[in-house]
Amino acid sequence: MMITEENLKGISCFVATVECGSFSAAAGRLNLTGSAVSKSVARLESRLGSRLLDRTTRRMALTDAGQAYYDTCQRILSELSETEAMLAAQRRIPAGRLHIALPQTFGRKEAMPLLNRFASANPELRLTLAFSDRFLDLFDEGVDLAVRIGGPLDYPQTLSSMLLGMEKRAFFAAPDYLERHPPVRSVEDLPSHRAIVYQLVDGSHKAWRIVQENGQAVDRPAPWRMAVGDGEAQLSAVKAGLGVAQMATWLTREAEAAGELVRLLPERVVEGLPLMLVWPRKKTLTPKMEALLAAMQALRIE
Repeated sequence: MMITEENLKGISCFVATVECGSFSAAAGRLNLTGSAVSKSVARLESRLGSRLLDRTTRRMALTDAGQAYYDTCQRILSELSETEAMLAAQRRIPAGRLHIALPQTFGRKEAMPLLNRFASANPELRLTLAFSDRFLDLFDEGVDLAVRIGGPLDYPQTLSSMLLGMEKRAFFAAPDYLERHPPVRSVEDLPSHRAIVYQLVDGSHKAWRIVQENGQAVDRPAPWRMAVGDGEAQLSAVKAGLGVAQMATWLTREAEAAGELVRLLPERVVEGLPLMLVWPRKKTLTPKMEALLAAMQALRIE
């Protein structure tokens, strides 16, 4: 069946009436008169042979047929809007707002240099950067892209994701600490040392993950002296000679290269958490999201 301009007008008036709650409010949205909206919806009902709205002097409600028709119209209009956005996007440079969620320490140390270059290369973009080790709800918080360390490898169909790599975790201590304490020659020596552990968002402490002789990894509680809920603070405490910590190598890279940390049991490096990009699933990506994803794929965590 051919869709005429009048048919499309009737659909637009019907959807606006449902969403606005009255003909007059819908008229304001569509820049029409209330009478024109009412007549357009009436013609639509006549063409369909079904009453879509129950009207009284006090309220307006969808009939069962109206609810089904509204759901279908919403889906079609949404798809049309996305298609129009895709076609328009092909003619545009990256522009507009982007809200990016980042883990605190990794975001500052590893992601910010990349995002600074990205912002410089795309002057039409306005970036909002949120730093939190809590996993934000992308839809509730209006997040366009989240960088996550940890969490699932598979996400629901409403989200798209990309795995960028896996952490490597090793044991470290400061040279000064090792001069004052017995050497660490095997994993059996670790329990006799003071641990600087990472405290998770829920208040629990991250266990030491030990690779056994058979190659399997097991978690063991650490004899902690200090529990720290921030990666850079944990690194600072270890550099100050307060104890031994198992930390991600991306966090310790500079201190180890400068001789401020010594890697213990280098043959016992374990795989840590995944580094993921997560974003709301769309049928088509806008130029700004395409540019952001292309840039963020350069992030590494090894």
